[in-house]
Amino acid sequence: MLDTTLTDQTQAFLDTFGAALANGDIEAATALFQDDCYWRDLVSFTWNLKTVEGKDGVADMLRHQLATTKPSGWKLAEGELPTEEGGITTAWIEFETEVARGYGLLRLKDGKIWTLLTTMAELKGHEEPKGFQRPMGAKHGAGKNRTTWKEEREKEEAELGYTTQPYCLIIGGGQGGIAMGARLRQLGVPTIIVERNDRPGDSWRKRYKSLCLHDPVWYDHLPYIKFPDNWPVFSPKDKIGDWLEFYTKVMELNYWTRTTAKSATWDDDAKEWTVTVDRDGEEVVLKPKQLIMATGMSGKKRMPEFPGMDRFKGVQQHSSEHEGPDQWTGKKVVVVGSNNSAHDICAALWEHDADVTMVQRSSTHIVKSDTLMDVGLGALYSEEAVANGMTTEKADLIFASLPYRIMHEFQIPAYEEMKKRDADFYAGLEKAGFWLDWGDDGSGLFMKYLRRGSGYYIDIGASQLIIDGEIKLKRGQVVELDETGVVLDDGTHLDADLVVYATGYNSMNGWVADLMGQDKADQLGKCWGLGSDTTKDPGPWEGEQRNMWKPTQVEGLWMHGGNLHQSRHYSQYLALQIKARMEGIPTPVYGLQDVHHLS
Repeated sequence: MLDTTLTDQTQAFLDTFGAALANGDIEAATALFQDDCYWRDLVSFTWNLKTVEGKDGVADMLRHQLATTKPSGWKLAEGELPTEEGGITTAWIEFETEVARGYGLLRLKDGKIWTLLTTMAELKGHEEPKGFQRPMGAKHGAGKNRTTWKEEREKEEAELGYTTQPYCLIIGGGQGGIAMGARLRQLGVPTIIVERNDRPGDSWRKRYKSLCLHDPVWYDHLPYIKFPDNWPVFSPKDKIGDWLEFYTKVMELNYWTRTTAKSATWDDDAKEWTVTVDRDGEEVVLKPKQLIMATGMSGKKRMPEFPGMDRFKGVQQHSSEHEGPDQWTGKKVVVVGSNNSAHDICAALWEHDADVTMVQRSSTHIVKSDTLMDVGLGALYSEEAVANGMTTEKADLIFASLPYRIMHEFQIPAYEEMKKRDADFYAGLEKAGFWLDWGDDGSGLFMKYLRRGSGYYIDIGASQLIIDGEIKLKRGQVVELDETGVVLDDGTHLDADLVVYATGYNSMNGWVADLMGQDKADQLGKCWGLGSDTTKDPGPWEGEQRNMWKPTQVEGLWMHGGNLHQSRHYSQYLALQIKARMEGIPTPVYGLQDVHHLS
């Protein structure tokens, strides 16, 4: 072995691992893992999104799944060479199961598996029509009464939902629903997306006018069609809205605008949903087999209840309803909250000469945008990463390959560097009275997002306004409102013409309660979070995002949401799970999560 290359050594390991699996020798296969090992599987073995930890976890998963999975063909991915750094060998790998082809990322430490990512890339016999299999489009030759592409699309749009039923219904036509619809379209799954707004992209257009993406362009591509090379690094909301509208057209999505879902019930005998929708004043009853809620993590607004709200004579609105600063010039505005939306809204109001005060009720993690791009994202999602050969797809898999259990260990040094690099900036914020935090364990923004989906601001300018006193800051709790403003727990009275509640959003299962009743929402349980037992992410440990992109305790119900990166990446695995069910492929789910929290 000492004389062989790293490539030969790694392939030899894969041969040994593959042989153990092929022989059903779970003990031999498990012996090839480190004691502190992690195997994250995205659908290929578990028909779930599941991370197993330790040798006992690996063995249990294999005892349940190996016989039906029948993995084979373990090899180094074509065109990829393994690398070694710091005693860790990293290798892109390919494999097959009885029904699918897989792709993954392997990390070996001391000759044994430390982390293993396995993902389902495609179902055999149900591959997406691309590359050499792309459709012809034009119909060459002659034939009587042939239909054009336009006529075929019009026929499909007229029939689907009326004379024929969709196999899948997606409720919510924002970025998540659109990405999901595109994946299902390419897999030949008849799907309707219903959206209450007038146009695709309106969920962005209708937000406050200064809204823009705080994530950079390389992080935000949609499936199949990447943003062009001259797309701005940070996309304004209306530009994103227009892109989503364009995308629904060119990807040929069956997208029903001005449509509101009114009720949904599951028929356990027929194994289908009955969903009643109002389509621009017409009641339509749909009978999908699969129902996806893509109503958004940031959709079910959390509105506080303070004494005196009914007495306040000014205007009150949730941040999601705030139209922008134009009409508030010269007026007094109080913004309750101190995360992304609060900062954006305060900055825009200041720019339009409003007298604006931010009320900070709890600590907030702040990181400067350019520092985050350099230190936090640069290796995977940046122009430099693209120049170094990093594709979006590889970046997504590298990020996915770090087990959630230990991800914070990789994040802590990055945020320590950010803290050091921007020390003067943070000193200025603290001098201004801003209450800073770095996450419960110092792991910063990404872990806060994954654990609780809130509690941070990516600074694009508002923080300096706080440092300079241009945006006024008050720390404390809101006790009540009176006719003219907001009263805090230290007795301070803040005069206000407008109060904006930038108080965040509730769990997505609130949408399920609205549509299907509280019993179904409780059967589903809380969405989002890892069970890290940190602030707003109660245990026990889940190891994956609760209820997202995978089977739930409610048959036929799936939850899809997150940022553009997650909508892009995880829509692939959700689409494959649904396609398999449509085709009657057995999908024995391993590790269906229990419900520990209702909201």
